[in-house]
Amino acid sequence: MPRIAAALLALICWVALGLRVAATNAVTHDLLATLWILARFFTITTNLAVAVAMTCAALGKRLSDSLLGGLTLAMVLVGIVYAILLAKLYHLTGIALAADILMHKVAPIGVSLYWLAFAPHGGLRRKAPLWWSLYPIAYFAYAIARGAVDGRYPYPFMDVGKIGLGATLLNAAVIAAAFIVAGEGLVWLDRHVLGRAPRLAKAGR
Repeated sequence: MPRIAAALLALICWVALGLRVAATNAVTHDLLATLWILARFFTITTNLAVAVAMTCAALGKRLSDSLLGGLTLAMVLVGIVYAILLAKLYHLTGIALAADILMHKVAPIGVSLYWLAFAPHGGLRRKAPLWWSLYPIAYFAYAIARGAVDGRYPYPFMDVGKIGLGATLLNAAVIAAAFIVAGEGLVWLDRHVLGRAPRLAKAGR
């Protein structure tokens, strides 16, 4: 069952990425330009990471507790940030809308359910959120560096040209802090609730 669930998640993410590539390529008519544009977005890099990881899991490779926790947290961030800050900014139709739904709603929910149901629990380390936060921090640095070169930023809250570097860095710090706090909650849930469930069940036998 875990491998089937992983395969389904991988399929969802690969299909979503394919649809997004197709929608963007219909505008650019240049595959390399399309890939360059899409590589700017946190949603794309995160869905790609999940697609690769779930493909490996479907093929029988064991994913580490920390990797599964980090991917889950990143996907939850994708869904929440989009719903709160970005959803009303875009009016999508067709395959672009289908990709949007898969990447921002279906995949985050699916990854969360996979982590709850199939990830081993009780082993996440307390320092894990600090390590997980390196991903969004590295992404922010990468996106800002790209924007400094071509003048294009993926999201309004990190558009240095419009809101300034100070506000962008403040937003980055807020998101990183939220990522760490959410990560602490994930670790607590893993160690004190989900990780205890098997032991409590055994104790009751």
